[in-house]
Parts: sequence; C-alpha cells; structure tokens
Amino acid sequence: MNFIIFSRKCMTSILVLSLILTFGCAEKSAQNADGSSTPDKLSGQTLKMASWEDAPRTKIMDWVDAVTTAGSADFIPEKDRIAVFDNDGTLWSEQPYYFQLAFAIDEIKRLAPEHPEWEKDPSLKALISGDLQGFMAGGEKALLSAVAITHTGMSVDEFDSRVKNWIKTATHPKTGKPYNEMIFQPMLELLDFLRENGFKTFIVSGGGIDFMRAWAEDAYGIPPYQIVGSQLGLTYVDTTASPQLMKTPELAFNDDKAGKPVGISRNIGKRPVFAAGNSDGDYQMLQYTSTGDGARFGLIVHHTDSVREAAYDRESHIGQLNKGLDDASKYNWMVVDMAKDWKVIYPYELNNQ
Repeated sequence: MNFIIFSRKCMTSILVLSLILTFGCAEKSAQNADGSSTPDKLSGQTLKMASWEDAPRTKIMDWVDAVTTAGSADFIPEKDRIAVFDNDGTLWSEQPYYFQLAFAIDEIKRLAPEHPEWEKDPSLKALISGDLQGFMAGGEKALLSAVAITHTGMSVDEFDSRVKNWIKTATHPKTGKPYNEMIFQPMLELLDFLRENGFKTFIVSGGGIDFMRAWAEDAYGIPPYQIVGSQLGLTYVDTTASPQLMKTPELAFNDDKAGKPVGISRNIGKRPVFAAGNSDGDYQMLQYTSTGDGARFGLIVHHTDSVREAAYDRESHIGQLNKGLDDASKYNWMVVDMAKDWKVIYPYELNNQ
C-alpha cells in the first residue's frame, strides 16, 4: 500500500464483542443418552472458529495443534509464536476506498465551514460538495492536501480524539453500516483462537499507525504497541503546560510491500511464524514469514463474494492480488475463498442466523 497517496490500504473499526461464538444453527452439540449435550470436537479441542467452513478451519487448527503440542516435531515455543495480520482487506473491508480516506473526506467536510478559503481550491471544493470523482481528478496533489489537512498540524492526542469521534457516527457508503461493523467475523475468531494458544497477534499495515491505534484494541483486541503501520513525522514540543508530540507532513516510514518485513524487524524483533494478508502489498510479509525455519503458516483472504462483500483481485485498483495468487502454491499459502470458506462475513450477520 502507498500511504503517501492513499491509493492502498487505510482503515477503521471498533467493536467489542465475544470472539468465541456458539451458533444456534451452525454447530450443534451431540445429545447423550441422558439428554445432556457434549460439545463437538475438532483436533481434540472444543469447536471454535465457528464462522469458518470445515476444510479451512481444520487446516488452521491442525497446524496450531502441531506447533503448540510439546514433543511435536513442529513445536514452537510460546515466546516465538508471533502472528502478523494486514488490516485493510484482511481484518476488515477496504472497498470502495480505504476507510482512512473516508475519514479524511469526512473531516474536510466537517471542518469546511471554518475554512471558506478552501472554496478557492478546485479539488477541495469538489470534495466538500460531494463530488469525489472531481476531487480524485486532482491526483496526488489533491490527496496529499487532504492528508495534510486532516492528519497533521495537531498533536497525536488531538488526532486520536478526532478519529475516535469520527468512528462513532461514520457509516459505510454501500452498506450504511458503521465502519466498526465492517470487520470480518471469521478473522476475529481466528485472532482469538491464536491468542488462546499462546500467540501474540500484531497488525502490520500500510495504513497510518496513529489512525489504527485509535480503535484497533477495541475492534480486534490488539493493543497500540502491537501495531506496525505507516508513519508521518513527529516533533516533540515542550510547552509550559504539557509537552506534546505534534504530527508533521513528511512521510517517516511506508509500511507496505518490502517495507513490511522492515517494519516487523524494527518493531517486533522476531520473524513471524503466521502471516495473513489479502493483496500483493502483503506479498513480502507473507514471503518473509514463510521462508523462516520450522513450521510456518501463510494465509491470503481472497475477496470472491460480490453479494455479501466484494469480488476483486487481479484488476482491482484497491487490494490488487496477482503475485499472491500466482505463488500461493509455491509457498504453501492457504487461499481463503470468502464466498465458499466463510459462513458469515460481518458480525452483524450473526443476528440473522
């Protein structure tokens, strides 16, 4: 993803929910002779990851069983159980445009009454009037201007507050649902399952690190210090009242493509044993993970469901997936077909079960 022009991964979400689900109509317990019930079993464990179909769920759970069983040839000590996840398109949706861009658009509209001078800028004027196509016609210059206005010139604390306020009311243009309901239920269950088995879960995304830190812990149970993302500049301002970290416009680090393994090394300090992504922006992270010593697991979320979410891959302007599909068998990456492998996509679908 390219954080500079926001033409790749940027995001949002916030939802506190139980990640261990019992589906009334999905997995039922067996009845004993005395009328009591016994939970179904899979790989010697109570059935989890209930939103997954049996084949991909079994593959994941068998691998986890192998690497967490003492004495197994594939055993991985708990201190080395590092799992990394892309965010946009992997943990939540990214169409029709990255959610961090949606935040920037909404912020400009919110602030417009305080800045009549923006009407003199054709790109900003188009954006304020709701003409997204006209705004995008301004190209990189327009996008950079939007980023500067909405992401810099303020303290980290102020930016965090703005993102949190936005996510309380913002809704997705296609579904009308809050962005915090556009996270993937099966991936929430996977995160929880891995943590239950001693894994530390990290986000490694091309999206802005400060943007993700505002909501990711509530959404995924991943704390701010386990988030690796693209970074704009920061400067320390020592005031008499309260010293602040101020956000500045320069790009300090782009956490996309080959930048992802660099970000992992700098921020985590260990090569992951599990990696999940959805686009060629995640290719190097998956490759870096899969070529390490010992048992490894790579997962690609393939967007194939045009009815419940969106169908795109090789030709998409967002989340393009070419090399990942071509080389999945080479690196033994599991390609998750959203239409076939997931019983539900979003948490709110559970209410319709």
